[in-house]
Amino acid sequence: MEKLGRLIGTTAFKLSLAYMLASAIFAGGLIAYVGHHARGLIDEQIGKTLIAQGGSLQEQYRLGGIRRLTATVERRSREPGAFLFLLQGPQGEMLAGNISGVRVETIALSTTVETPYQQIEEEGQQRLALVRSFPIPAGNRLLVGRDLEERERLNDVLSQATRILIGALLVFGVLGAFLVARRAIARMDAMTDTGRTIMAGDLTQRLPVSGSGDEIDRLAESLNAMLERIGLLMQGMKEVSDNIAHDLKTPLTRLRNSAEDALRKAERPEDYRRALERTIEESDALIRVFNALLSIARAEAGSGSEGFVEVDVSALLTDLAEIYEPSAEEAGARLVIDIAPGLTVQGNRELLGQVVANLIDNALKYGLPPADGAAAEMALAARLEDSRVLISVGDHGSGVPEAERGKVLERFHRLDRSRHKPGSGLGLSLAAAVAKLHKGELRLSDNGPGLLATLELPAGSA
Repeated sequence: MEKLGRLIGTTAFKLSLAYMLASAIFAGGLIAYVGHHARGLIDEQIGKTLIAQGGSLQEQYRLGGIRRLTATVERRSREPGAFLFLLQGPQGEMLAGNISGVRVETIALSTTVETPYQQIEEEGQQRLALVRSFPIPAGNRLLVGRDLEERERLNDVLSQATRILIGALLVFGVLGAFLVARRAIARMDAMTDTGRTIMAGDLTQRLPVSGSGDEIDRLAESLNAMLERIGLLMQGMKEVSDNIAHDLKTPLTRLRNSAEDALRKAERPEDYRRALERTIEESDALIRVFNALLSIARAEAGSGSEGFVEVDVSALLTDLAEIYEPSAEEAGARLVIDIAPGLTVQGNRELLGQVVANLIDNALKYGLPPADGAAAEMALAARLEDSRVLISVGDHGSGVPEAERGKVLERFHRLDRSRHKPGSGLGLSLAAAVAKLHKGELRLSDNGPGLLATLELPAGSA
């Protein structure tokens, strides 16, 4: 009984029942409309036939008077068929015909009307007929009619068809509603069970898809895509937590050891000052790491995209080149600039500037060639290609192996040969997140030798 109540209470059952009732009402109305117009058409045809019969009999009177008319009416009354005749004299007496029991006021009318009557052979049995009265000279009246049994039989047939059709629609509609509701409940129960498993903590489960492509399948596919995204975010959070626990443990340990050494060994104010300066340096490095993590999280969450404006990339890169040219000269390298004019993108100027600055910093830290006579050269370039703005920073250092290029975009991942140099392993992760926020991508490739980092962004409207 509980299952039956669930079936009846489903939206699928209610909608199916509503469609069935609407179909039954429409079918009944359609049959009623056809029946009404068929009845009208039959009455119209009978009316025309009565006028023709009455005209023919009036012509008989003109040709032979009342005696010929009476004889003709008698003859036609005996012929098989549904026509009815009644000829009355001036005093209302019956002169000829095959019906009786017609009201006097009906005989006095000169229009086609529906009236009850009795056949002479069937006294006491009332029937319906369409009749029309025709005046005959000398006070005589002629009534011509047609029995409506055929019309009533058609009405009975249509009424019976309506009842059968509506009954069939009700039966099959209710049955179809139960089947549809049962199937919908089965699918929703399966989705509910999977949802409970997911809520219990198993994020690998996915909602079942029947493959029919209906609205439930589309909903399940959308939810599965959302679950996939949630799973990736959860995995990313786990990786970030693990990386934070692993990579920040060392600087925090150094920070603690530095403070402990100062407490144990410092004897002069200068010793305490140096210890505090080291503590501040370590703290600043930790703050930079957390700020980078916060920027990555905001970029991956889409924060900042609502404030996008038209950014003049050419001007931005030119400013950055002017800032970093002295740093490159101090490092013994030359910064080669090749920036096409008039490049624009829709984006956040501060984030884009930070990303390019990170790429240039990486090139300065890790991209200078070893001291073997190779040219110490870096390149900052920007160009327009197929409605995309390509910003590239190239160096001639040792580069990144192809197998490692995907990993270095992850948080805190650093190559072994770079671990002795300052850095947190978050610069490329931030660049990749900002590129994705701007509907672009960051590509790492071989610069022959060295690394070529290319930031590809959709071009602006300018």
